[in-house]
Amino acid sequence: MSLTERQKSADLACKYLKYLTQQRTASEYTIKSYANDLGQFLGPIGVQKILYTSSTSGASFQIIWKETQAQTADLTEQTLTLLRLVLDTWTGLAPASRNRKLAAVRGWLKWLFRGRMISEDVSLRVPSVKVPQKLPHFISVDEALAVIQSLDQPVPRALVLLLYGGGLRISEASGLRWRDLIGESRTLRVVGKGGRERLVVLPQLAWSAVEALERKGDLVFDGLSTRQAYELVRQAGARAGLLKPLHPHALRHSYATHLLTSGADLRVLQELLGHRSLAATQKYTHLSLDHLARSLEKHHPLSASKLKKTNDLE
Repeated sequence: MSLTERQKSADLACKYLKYLTQQRTASEYTIKSYANDLGQFLGPIGVQKILYTSSTSGASFQIIWKETQAQTADLTEQTLTLLRLVLDTWTGLAPASRNRKLAAVRGWLKWLFRGRMISEDVSLRVPSVKVPQKLPHFISVDEALAVIQSLDQPVPRALVLLLYGGGLRISEASGLRWRDLIGESRTLRVVGKGGRERLVVLPQLAWSAVEALERKGDLVFDGLSTRQAYELVRQAGARAGLLKPLHPHALRHSYATHLLTSGADLRVLQELLGHRSLAATQKYTHLSLDHLARSLEKHHPLSASKLKKTNDLE
């Protein structure tokens, strides 16, 4: 396959990624993941990596090439061949990882077909892998309070209180701007996945922690990268003595779980979390039911502990 033919395929992948960025307003995390996945998909034709760079002027992509002996083929046949290869290569991956990679490929192939760049909708041949449902990891209320009480530095304290007090994603907290704060109602204007906006009301403790931060630029956490934010949360968990490493999404899961077990409506929780569908929120009902089961066992007259006490008295 000539460099020109290979370049065409890679350029189309970059155009698709720009389309996701500009028209679908995909998150930076999604674009990075898709760039990596499409780079792997195009590996057999000589693509080593697709590098993604974000700036104020927009997203840019750079193709890193490697030597290959790929054969010439039209774009439709080429995508079919590449699909067969990655289905074998990605077989050993965890179901969730494989599904994410296949979703990136499926989206690109569908975009190629809609743009009449390939003659067959190859995306229909991309399978979906059944992913076992995993309950989200969360910490208890006591553990959450212990983490908050262990924090004496303004930035990590405000960050943790935003994640747990407002249920924000780490990307949403990192991208929060001072102008997104609505002071009279302790409300944040949050831009979530797909550019969707929602309003989040913060508890007074979280609001005060954010307002106490020094205003250095447009962003509330100016100069703090997502990777650094992850590390601050991990350190906070370790300082509080948690047995498992603490990550930002565990705080968001804890926010949702504690609200639901305290009686929050599922639809309200969906709005607070910024979920597009109720199905994404319903996973927390499993945690709520587990909480109810423990409460039932502890308090119901027919529970094992109550019956044991009755038998002991007899």
